[in-house]
Amino acid sequence: MTKDAPKPEDDDDIQLFHEAVKGARPVAPKRILHSPKKPKPIPRQLIRDEQQALIDSLSDHYIPAYELESGEELLYLRDGQSPLVLSKLRRGHWVVQAHIDLHGLISDEARLYVSEFIAGCKKRGLRCVRIVHGKGLGSRNKEPVLKHKLRNWLMQKDEVIAYAQARQTDGGSGAVIVLLKA
Repeated sequence: MTKDAPKPEDDDDIQLFHEAVKGARPVAPKRILHSPKKPKPIPRQLIRDEQQALIDSLSDHYIPAYELESGEELLYLRDGQSPLVLSKLRRGHWVVQAHIDLHGLISDEARLYVSEFIAGCKKRGLRCVRIVHGKGLGSRNKEPVLKHKLRNWLMQKDEVIAYAQARQTDGGSGAVIVLLKA
């Protein structure tokens, strides 16, 4: 007998198996097919409205009634706040929890970016943030365009309690530390 030829015992086993399953029918699988969940609708108009409100909320032509400027250093304290708040902010009392960099942005882009950043910080409950505006060395007249605009934008935001020029280690005259309402 060759290796490949079935042994007589195997034939008996096969025959027994066929007799045992002679009347059997295959069982149809009972699968439940779940339809995929539909994604939640995107409120596109609401998103557009919120973005437009952010853009409209800041003006380049705002003239503040009260600001504390000392030369080129940026300082601001909202009415009704203790001067100690500004003093603590200048000394680095609060930990910077988030920051953005406006380098390379044009004025309109920077305004929108600042608005969205502050709104996001408010939603996340952040209190102290840094905004890097640059020193203006790359601008046409070597003057800090965004620095002066940022000053006005921040004063218009109700969420801003105070801001001060960053310490040298945090960006110096090219950045501002902002204290937001809790």
